[in-house]
Parts: sequence; C-alpha cells; structure tokens
Amino acid sequence: MPSLKDLRNRINSVKSTRKITKAMQMVAAAKLRRAQDAAEAARPYAKRMSAVLANLSASMSPEAGGPRLLVGTGEDRVHLLVVATAERGLCGAFNASISKLAREHADRLVAEGKTVKILCVGRKGRDALRRTHGSRIIETIELAGVKRVGLDEAQRVTDRVLALFDEGAFDVCTLFFAEFRSVVSQVPTAKRIIPATIEDGQTGADLQGAVYEYEPDAEQILADLLPRNLTVQVLNALLENAASEQGARMTAMDNATRNAGDMIDKLTLNYNRTRQAIITKELIEIISGAEAL
Repeated sequence: MPSLKDLRNRINSVKSTRKITKAMQMVAAAKLRRAQDAAEAARPYAKRMSAVLANLSASMSPEAGGPRLLVGTGEDRVHLLVVATAERGLCGAFNASISKLAREHADRLVAEGKTVKILCVGRKGRDALRRTHGSRIIETIELAGVKRVGLDEAQRVTDRVLALFDEGAFDVCTLFFAEFRSVVSQVPTAKRIIPATIEDGQTGADLQGAVYEYEPDAEQILADLLPRNLTVQVLNALLENAASEQGARMTAMDNATRNAGDMIDKLTLNYNRTRQAIITKELIEIISGAEAL
C-alpha cells in the first residue's frame, strides 16, 4: 500500500499535468479558429480551379494529347506517395490515421509489383512509416518553426515533386492528408495529383451556353495552369491538415484533462481511505494499550 506522502505526490503530479493539458486545449482552440477559416477559405478556389481544368481538358481533342501533368507518362510502374502529417504529436490519432492509410496504399502497390517511393511532409509521418517502409522514404520536408502554413510551404513541396517528375523518378503521385470535417472528425484522404484527375461529378464551370475561344490554345494554357493547380492542391491539403491537427489536439487534450480529473478523484478517495485507516489503527493501538494497563 502506498504511503500518504506517495499519494500526495502523485495527486500533485496529476494536478500539474491537468494544468498543462488544459492550457494546451485552450491554445489549440484558439489556433483552430484561424486554421479552420483558412481551410474553408481555400476550398472554393481549389474547386473553381478544378472546374477550369475540366473545361480546358474537355475542349482538347483526344488526338492532341496534352501536357504530361494531365495525361501522365503513359505508364503506371513507379508511384510517389506524398504523406503530409504534423511536426508534433499529442493530437490523438491524427498522424497515425494518415500514416496508416499511406501504409495500406503502399502495401497494396507493392503486392501488385509496383515500385513505391515516399516523400514525407512532416516528421511524424516519417517516424511512423520508417518502421515498415524506411527504405522507400526518399526525402522528408520539415515544416518545424512555421507558425502558419502558407503558399511558401506549399511551393516548396510542389517544386520538389515537379523536380522528381521532370527527372522521370515516378509515374503517378498521390497526396495523403486529413480532410477537416469538424472538431471531432478528420477524415484521412488520398488524392491523386499527377496525372491530374477530375473529381467525380465535376463537369466544369457552367458556361450558360456560351462558347469560349482560348488564346493561346488550351494546351498551352494547361501547361501553365497545371503546375499552379498542383500548388493549390498541396496548399489546400496543408491547410486541411493544419485545421485537422488543431481539432484533433483540442479533442485529445480535453479527454486528457477529463481523465486527469477522474484520476485525481480516485487518488483523493484512496488518500482519504488510507489516512482514515491509519488514524483508526492508531486509535486501536492507544485504546488497546490503555486497556492493558
């Protein structure tokens, strides 16, 4: 049985931990609002960009082919997985869920005889995938020290992906991130970004019967627009990740605070019972000694 001093020390320790988790919860709640606003503001632009690409690609004749970012290399042998996670932990299953989805995707491709390469954005994804796919991780882009994710960070990732694509290092690129739904719901998502894909149900912008002529032609516009679209998709994924991370951290720290409170109640009850047992034992010893005299 632990002594009263041990119980008091443990109660004080749990109380200190509860203060920390409560503070982290409040900080995450403050950051969540800004991150959520940024993620929601980026969605219409990304959706409109996809609509423009849908219109341009639909206007091209099949014989004309198209830019490699749109039509691909014509092969499906080498896959690049861009796994975007956080730089820090203490955010529940946020990092683990993205890494799990990427791991399952990589395992499936390997089973099909494909070559898999992994580009990690964030240290937590690298740490999770290093155990099973360490030999396939070609690089890690760290975002430590970045207060707010923006276009500069997305451009860093895009430039590296485009450089690898121009070198012929892969045929297909898939981006992994967590889509923010709510504070308690972050959905791990896999999105193919090279070759560019038109989402299900995406028919392009409504032209209301108008016919547009492109100058220069659609292929040249796509050649300039596709790299920008790639940056937009990466930026959208990073913003979704930032909001999802803060939402997951807020939920995790709230649960930790509640659990700490429950533990303090149990330890306090145990402390009072132990203290009462010691007092009762001392009284019995005093009474027994008095009766013996």
